[in-house]
Amino acid sequence: MDRAMPDSGNRRQLTVDVRRIGAGAVVSPAGELDHHSAGMLRESLDGCVADGCSRIVIDCSALEFCDSTGLNVLLTTRIDAEAAGGGVHLAAMRPVVARVFEITGAGAVFTVHSSLDDALAALPGS
Repeated sequence: MDRAMPDSGNRRQLTVDVRRIGAGAVVSPAGELDHHSAGMLRESLDGCVADGCSRIVIDCSALEFCDSTGLNVLLTTRIDAEAAGGGVHLAAMRPVVARVFEITGAGAVFTVHSSLDDALAALPGS
């Protein structure tokens, strides 16, 4: 049985772009990050850490929605990246996504930047 939400036909499928920058990576999810799509982002982030890119900037500028499953992916990646000597920085969050971090308190465990340029400038070795 399909339990689609109203207007689910208007949902934007998640895409994930990964761009290597030195010893780090910029990961740009676009669309809706939820329990249906979190696995795609998780695979990309796991690949970054496994390939030695433990300094990760997540460009949230095209992220339209993030639920608790997506938030858990980001939190897990933060732990994995820190264990590998790096970290996760979040950049350019839209208000709807920033609200999830505010409500849950997760914003306190991430370094959050207002723009991608600010996040890249803050990375060690930049």
